[in-house]
Amino acid sequence: MGLVTIGTFARLTRLSPKALRLYDELGLLTPARVDPFSGYRYYDPAQVERARLVAWLRRLGMPLARIRTVCELDDAGAADEVRAFWASVESETAARRELASFLIAHLARGDHPMMGTTGTNGTPLTIRYAALSDTGRVRERNQDVAYAGDRLLAVADGFGARGESASSAAVAALRRLETGPLPAGGLLNALEDAVRAAEDDVRGVDSGEEESGTTLTAMVWDAARSRLALVHIGDSRAYLLRGGGLFRITHDHTHVQSQVDEGRITPEEARAHPQRALLARALGAVATSPPDLKLHDALPGDRYLLCSDGLSGVVPDADVRRTLAGSGAPADAVRALVGLSIAAGGPDNVACVVADVSAA
Repeated sequence: MGLVTIGTFARLTRLSPKALRLYDELGLLTPARVDPFSGYRYYDPAQVERARLVAWLRRLGMPLARIRTVCELDDAGAADEVRAFWASVESETAARRELASFLIAHLARGDHPMMGTTGTNGTPLTIRYAALSDTGRVRERNQDVAYAGDRLLAVADGFGARGESASSAAVAALRRLETGPLPAGGLLNALEDAVRAAEDDVRGVDSGEEESGTTLTAMVWDAARSRLALVHIGDSRAYLLRGGGLFRITHDHTHVQSQVDEGRITPEEARAHPQRALLARALGAVATSPPDLKLHDALPGDRYLLCSDGLSGVVPDADVRRTLAGSGAPADAVRALVGLSIAAGGPDNVACVVADVSAA
């Protein structure tokens, strides 16, 4: 079978002539021949499979630039690229699903900014908290900051020549939320504004000799509504112990975690990866995207943990869960958790904040 017209090729591939012209312009599907006088496009039937692949990838929602990459690979490489793309889609979908669930619950309750949330028996809720940081056994300086107050819980892990100043500046900026009334209905906006101020303050301490910055994971307690607002950027973490189960409620912003999200490596391989601490997002030296912002409704009996990677990087989640569940007061819990990090060799600074939700 010889060359066919663009109309015939469109029927063979079930692509519109308009789509075929676009793919030609982008170099995804170049015609076998173009008439030099009329500009009419002719295709080889052998191009049908490539055209169908492009169409399938478009139906997956893959960007055209990435489709071009896939089309240039052999079958095995193309399969790996599609697998990585779909893993990233599922990761993004999971994050959007969590936001959708929150919005559905929020709207279904008919929440009003002036309405408070209480425990199951109508009793107002409060938090008890403790914070602890330690230099560890290897580092000479402690660049981690752990802070807990009546309203703010925060952990920051500084890096670079001025890392200690960077983490302190970030937490100090958020401590401005400790005083004065919280904005009605706009807690996440206020928290985002505070993080922007923290970003400016962190950049202000950079010496220029070596890039400095910090991670930041913080929660603000809204006592009137028994709710916690979370802000997160970097690889410090926040966990929730509820009903005996331990749930991580933040997502690491590291290059290694991106590889896990794309399906390139497994979570087990990530734990031992030599670049596992290489940040993709942070306050200060690393080019940033907006921080993750979420709202969490608190329940009586909840226990929250904020920690730097000095804990999460060396102590398995199972040991963290067991320690959180088995410790009494928050002060006992933070001492026990820091002790686990030290017992594991204390290779890094460690910072922990534990907060319990209970009846007032």
